[in-house]
Amino acid sequence: MTLKILKTILELKNIVLLSFLIVLLLGCEEKKELQPSKKTFSHNSVIKTSLVILGTVQDAGSPHIACKKKCCISLFENPDPNRKVVSLGLIDPQNGKTFLFEATPDISEQTKKLKQFSNTNNELPDGIFVTHAHIGHYTGLMYLGKEATNANAIPVYAMPGMKKFLEENGPWSQLVTNNNISLSEMKDLQEIELTSNLKIIPFTVPHRDEFSETVGFSIEGPNKTALFIPDIDKWEKWDTSIIEAISKVDYAFLDATFYNGVEINNRDISQIPHPFIIESMELFKDLPLSEKQKIHFIHFNHTNPVLNVNSDAYKTVTENKFNIAQFNDIIEL
Repeated sequence: MTLKILKTILELKNIVLLSFLIVLLLGCEEKKELQPSKKTFSHNSVIKTSLVILGTVQDAGSPHIACKKKCCISLFENPDPNRKVVSLGLIDPQNGKTFLFEATPDISEQTKKLKQFSNTNNELPDGIFVTHAHIGHYTGLMYLGKEATNANAIPVYAMPGMKKFLEENGPWSQLVTNNNISLSEMKDLQEIELTSNLKIIPFTVPHRDEFSETVGFSIEGPNKTALFIPDIDKWEKWDTSIIEAISKVDYAFLDATFYNGVEINNRDISQIPHPFIIESMELFKDLPLSEKQKIHFIHFNHTNPVLNVNSDAYKTVTENKFNIAQFNDIIEL
């Protein structure tokens, strides 16, 4: 065999080997791309009536405006996409309906996420429930106006005081006159049947009611029921036993704005009477495990250490068998 022929054979072998390696690498890369991340959900993710967590943070978000604390400094440069203001989405695939609890400043992303979780092509929900007139809970309604999506008669469920506030104060009143929203008045403890699978019961709770009353919601699905109380004053100020309320549902999403008083030592605690997480855990400590595991803390101030899953506070809560609500969680009803 001549040297020239031998050289040609070797070159051909190298070409074949290189081609094989390229195919192998491309195959691996393709498989890698097909693996969804833990937080990625397909358009048909929710196939049963479910709640989805669309936000867990207190009204002003995280990072918090003008914050100079360690909890916010890095987030101004590198925002956490999972830190959205508190909101729940409600999906009924059987009836092709979606609903939103709270109209937050993050409503644009939250309505898109709600669409992605659901089996509907609608960009906007079939109704929005508002708890009260504090900025994280209703100001997102402005994006339904003519400067933004110019929505057509989106049902907005509000208590009498909240309804009057929206009707009589701009720019919210313009949403009403332009028929961007259609206000539906709720009444305390009066059931609202949304679909054959869903019923909602609003109930008043004590809170700072400067412009409207404040409500929580009982959300009843075909099989399970959830409690949603994102804002309330201390549990003892409510004329209902929170322990009894928890006993009647399968899930309880409860106000956990602050972990304890230490994180807000520069403010008058008497002026912000939310139940601290440590107080709630003390109140619930003797509950059986089955009751503790119903509880999902939510509505975290930017200073709340449980926002960091590696914090001692987060570990304390979970070690005591309570849950901390997480963005993108799906809760079947």
